[in-house]
Amino acid sequence: MNAARHSVDDSPVLTFGDVSVSFSSGIGSGRREVTAMSHVSFSVSPGETLGLVGESGSGKSTTGAVALGLQRQDSGIVTFRGKPLARSLRSRAGQMQAVLQHPRWALDPRATVLSSVLEPILVHERRTPTAVQRGLEMLSRVGLPESFATRRPHQLSGGQLQRVSVARALVTHPSFIVFDEAVSALDVSVQAQILNLVQELQSEHGFAALFISHDLAAVRYVSHQVAVMRAGEIVECAPSAIFYETPNHPYSRQLFQELSP
Repeated sequence: MNAARHSVDDSPVLTFGDVSVSFSSGIGSGRREVTAMSHVSFSVSPGETLGLVGESGSGKSTTGAVALGLQRQDSGIVTFRGKPLARSLRSRAGQMQAVLQHPRWALDPRATVLSSVLEPILVHERRTPTAVQRGLEMLSRVGLPESFATRRPHQLSGGQLQRVSVARALVTHPSFIVFDEAVSALDVSVQAQILNLVQELQSEHGFAALFISHDLAAVRYVSHQVAVMRAGEIVECAPSAIFYETPNHPYSRQLFQELSP
């Protein structure tokens, strides 16, 4: 099942135009250039999720880092809400967020759940009663009662921690979220709960999303478009229904055999 697309403004939130990224590897005579992304182009509209699949090392996480402005491209253009992506992270704080694979690594072990959720708000605002209320409401929205606000990460299960991560990502009502292997470390039943939650919140808030995963079943569940990445290149991009019915590229068909449960 795919989430219903949120119908507001169909202008792309994020656009990649012919984006390439290379890294240097090794030293001395063994030094070489490694291509992480090669002429990558795609766009993601409000209320739409682009699923990005591929084997480890294919360039998926680099693509996510470029989308968030954490990695500069060597060439090509990245636009966010119709303008070139600003280099300053502070200038777009709250407008872009990420949910990562291991929430225990992303959350401060010393901070309470509420403090973690409020962190993106406090970049621009003081901790006011209004801000605290927003944090509590978002915790409730992801299915965590107010009693969880004073807990710390070690007191939560993996699924509960990921719900906290989703709450933190959404508390500023961002335009764009990167989910980087966000459910791959969770049990199957918990994965389904988080994926349903993502669908519900996207329908409600209309954010655009890049869903990076090696799990074809998870990608199918939440994505409207699917892009297949191999050795830094996107070899196929198609609507989810078409892709899962008749994948066109030989590598896509190979992934079905290797990555499908």
